[in-house]
Amino acid sequence: MNIGLDIMGGDYAPKATVLGAIAALKILPSDQTIVLFGDKEAAIPILEEQGINPDSFDYVHTTEVIGMGEHATKAVFQKPNSSISLGFQYLKDGRIDAFCSAGNTGAMLVGAMFSVKTIPGVIRPAIASNIPKTEIGFGILLDVGANADCKPELLLQFGLLGSLYAEHIYKMPNPRVGLMNLGEEEEKGNMLTQATFPLMRESNLFNFIGNIEGRDLFNDKADVIVCDGFTGNVTLKMAETFYSLTLQNGFKNEFFDRFNYEQYGGSPILGVNAPVLIGHGISSPEAIKNMVLLCSKMIEAKLIDRITEAFK
Repeated sequence: MNIGLDIMGGDYAPKATVLGAIAALKILPSDQTIVLFGDKEAAIPILEEQGINPDSFDYVHTTEVIGMGEHATKAVFQKPNSSISLGFQYLKDGRIDAFCSAGNTGAMLVGAMFSVKTIPGVIRPAIASNIPKTEIGFGILLDVGANADCKPELLLQFGLLGSLYAEHIYKMPNPRVGLMNLGEEEEKGNMLTQATFPLMRESNLFNFIGNIEGRDLFNDKADVIVCDGFTGNVTLKMAETFYSLTLQNGFKNEFFDRFNYEQYGGSPILGVNAPVLIGHGISSPEAIKNMVLLCSKMIEAKLIDRITEAFK
């Protein structure tokens, strides 16, 4: 198994990404290899400082980087030798089994769509994220940014993608899927949610429990919460702010500690033909480590095969 990691992506790259790779290497089985995409000459001194043999990793050397502020589509095609573009080329060719980066989110989404492409039957992939629950554990929220504007058929598919992810990666039996809305009643909401509700209710693809409200986001009412990417992204960033505010104010609380993005690693792009994960731009070594480990878990669970089968 070969897991590709972009060591040039993120605000603290390459040090944070290389340190995260080292931490992941110590946990992964010996038959799993981490392939580092980026400046090998910058990575080796970091490895040597940590007493790690550089031969512990495979490398695809490049100094070209897609910056955080660059236009995603243009950058992917105009920088074929960038760490992200090369990562997707290797993923497409089957030379790695998964690819992850804390770099340009748009470039990761575009790269996935144009290289490994969407699974047959999937209209548009979705980005999923973990949301902590007040009691214990967490739920899955999607989409959190890939699709700002959605049609009902997209939300229906997001429900299936999220359900499969929750079941096979986090071992949630028969995950409860809720539709984010401004009221529990079927007739509530905007045109999108009103049209989506009957599609989900009449579907036997997943365990639909109905509408949920914003106040249900952190309780145990649903395991998977479906919304359009605009709503999901605003919600996610608001949730991330809780953790930052607790740190700034010296407030320690077990629940708010679980908003720390580091422990979840990265967000998967669900619906493409290979495991692809996007990390937070401020990813620390701990976050990078957990992103690589989540790649490994997705490969071992054969999640792509399970999604492909479900969409036949």
